[in-house]
Amino acid sequence: MQWELRTEMIEWLAGQLLDRGWSLVTAESCTGGLIGSELTNLSGSSEWYLGGVVTYSNALKQSLLGVPGAVLEEHGAVSRETVLAMAEGAASRLGAQCAVAVSGIAGPTGGSEEKPVGTVWVAWVTPDTRDAELFHFDGDRIDIKRQSALAAIAGFSSRMD
Repeated sequence: MQWELRTEMIEWLAGQLLDRGWSLVTAESCTGGLIGSELTNLSGSSEWYLGGVVTYSNALKQSLLGVPGAVLEEHGAVSRETVLAMAEGAASRLGAQCAVAVSGIAGPTGGSEEKPVGTVWVAWVTPDTRDAELFHFDGDRIDIKRQSALAAIAGFSSRMD
């Protein structure tokens, strides 16, 4: 996706958040902070983006975001239940009205038949919405991380209209 389109998407999101008086936080696993990096490329993002956490390990998902161990054991780190718990935990613990969370398998290792490389769950939480979506991305590790970050940002468009 071209930089101009990413910038327009982030500018739109910033406007939506500012108009509502809401702030945003991120909880990232497979993207390793890339969503936060993209958001902060926009000057003035500190007016609506509070920050985020990278919780690559399950232990940090539990301790920093409050993801229940039972959720991780039953559904795994790459699941609807986990990303929703990550987003809700980030919003509540970091003091924002909105959150986005991402967990997936960027590869090239770590995939399985059930969850192949490129499997990514993204969750969005706003005062009006609680939603998650499954994606299957192609490409190498960097491609999957970039596609995941863009999907996370773009996903707000249908959840904040």
